[in-house]
Amino acid sequence: MDKPRIIIADTDENYIMSLQLKFAEEFFEKIDLEIITDINYFKELFSSHQKIDLLVISEEFYSISLQKHNILQIHLLVENLSKENFIVHNASQVFKYSSIQEVFNEIISKNEYLLELKNSTNNLTKDNPKVIVVSSAVGGVGKTTVAMGICGTLAKNYKRVLYIDAEQLQSFQYYMQDATPINNNHIYAKLLEEEENEYYMLKHFIRKEIFSYIPPFKAPLDSLGLNDTLFLRIIQQVRQAEEYDYIVVDTDSKFDYLKMKLLEIADLVFFITNQNYYSVQATKLLLSNIDGVNTGKYLLVCNKYVHEKPNYLSELTQNISVDEYIGSISDSKEFMCKNVIEFEDFKKLVYGLIVGRKRINE
Repeated sequence: MDKPRIIIADTDENYIMSLQLKFAEEFFEKIDLEIITDINYFKELFSSHQKIDLLVISEEFYSISLQKHNILQIHLLVENLSKENFIVHNASQVFKYSSIQEVFNEIISKNEYLLELKNSTNNLTKDNPKVIVVSSAVGGVGKTTVAMGICGTLAKNYKRVLYIDAEQLQSFQYYMQDATPINNNHIYAKLLEEEENEYYMLKHFIRKEIFSYIPPFKAPLDSLGLNDTLFLRIIQQVRQAEEYDYIVVDTDSKFDYLKMKLLEIADLVFFITNQNYYSVQATKLLLSNIDGVNTGKYLLVCNKYVHEKPNYLSELTQNISVDEYIGSISDSKEFMCKNVIEFEDFKKLVYGLIVGRKRINE
C-alpha cells in the first residue's frame, strides 16, 4: 500500500519546521511528507490535479479551488477559531498558536483511520529500540568520535538517539558544549541502593545536543562505589521504556564481564581499529575471543584511514574484512560534536551499514 501523502503549507518557516519535526519523529518512513513555504510554488503545484491524504495549511494558502482536488482531509491552521468563513465540508480548524504538540495531537486524532494510524502513535513512539555497541581492542583509535558520528547522523535523519558512555572514566563530555557532570549527590546515593529504575532517576538529567545523552558521572564508578553493571541495567531499562529508536553505547577497550554482556545484548556491534600494526594485532586478538564474529552482527571499521600510510589490515584472519573506512578528521581543541555530523564518511557508514543494508534484526 502507498504511504499516506501529507502536505504542510505555511509561510512561517520556524513554525512549520517544528511541526515537520513532530511528523518526522513519529512517522519517519511511514508517510510521504512535503513541506511548502512559498505561495507561488504552492499555486504552481495545485495548477495540476493533486491526490493528497492530508493537507495541513495556513489561511493564506487556502482557496476554494482546493475543493477541485482529491484531498481526503484538510486542516486549516487558523489564528482565530471563530472565523466561520473557513468552515468547509472536508476541512477542520486547528488553532495555530496552541503548542506544537497539541496541534499535532489534534491532527492525528482526527485522522487515525484515514492514515491507518489508529493506535499507532504509541506503537511508533514505542518501537523496539536497537542497541548499537561501539568498541575497540585498544584506545586512541577514535572510537568515541565514530560513536558520536553514528548518533549525529541518525539524529539528523529524525531518529531518536540516546548516547551512553559505558566507560569507567568518562571523557566524551569534552566534545559537547556542556561538559559539566551530574553533581547531584542525592542521585548518587539513590544509585547505590539499586532498588529503583536507574534510567528514570537519570532521565531528568539527560541533555540534547543534536542527539540525547546521559551526562558524565562526576568521578569513575569505582570511586563512587558503583559497579559498572549499572550501565547494563540502564540500557535494558531504556530499551524497555521504548522512548528511543537507537541506544548507542560507547565502551571501554578492555575485554571484561561488562564488555561480554554488552556484546550479548547488542543488536549491532562496531569494532573500531586503525591501520597501524599495533591496532591491527590488538584487534586480531580481540576478535579471536568472540564467538560468531563472522555473523552480520559484528562490523569492522577502520578509522583515521590514510591511503599513503602503511596498512596492516591485510593481516586480519578468520575471514574478517573491513566493512567501512573513515578518513582522518580534526583533533583540534575546537573540534566538537556538532562538527562530527558534517563529516561525509559518517553518512556513508550509517546508510551503508545501518540503514541501507538493514543488518539489524527486526
